[in-house]
Amino acid sequence: MSEEKWNITTREGLQVTVRPADLEDEGLMIELFDHVSPQDLRFRFLSAIKHVSRKQIADLIGVDHNAIESYLAFIGGSEIPVATAVLACDHKKKRGEVAVTVRSDFKGHGLGWGLLNLMVQEARLRGLEKIESVEDRSNYDTIELEENMGFKAEPCPDDPVHLLLSKSLTA
Repeated sequence: MSEEKWNITTREGLQVTVRPADLEDEGLMIELFDHVSPQDLRFRFLSAIKHVSRKQIADLIGVDHNAIESYLAFIGGSEIPVATAVLACDHKKKRGEVAVTVRSDFKGHGLGWGLLNLMVQEARLRGLEKIESVEDRSNYDTIELEENMGFKAEPCPDDPVHLLLSKSLTA
């Protein structure tokens, strides 16, 4: 497992430690997603699910870490998972897709902003030119957060339900 860690202090003063997730973190990921609202699960996985399956967790953490990296955020120095983020790079290493999920009882503290900002920094370090996310049009809070961070929204082609939000990293 990578020893790389980041410390984030949110606008509300919440102290979190973020590190890459690995195969040993399956139980922590299950615990985290068990504390995410059904609506936020739908927003994260872009479909209605009641519970995140072990296969979905394995797909998030048992991957090529150069192409896809999952991160876990913990309260202070604890092992209580409060959020996760994923940065998935295309095969040309030009574009990355990001997704952030925050535990329901930790929403509203700036954790989403902090993790999205970290994903933008990581995308820049990887030399990506653009970072994107696909959002359900009814996910107003996330769309507003991303737009406030400089992401531009546009309709997804042939998809009236989702928006593509993107941010150039080259300027």
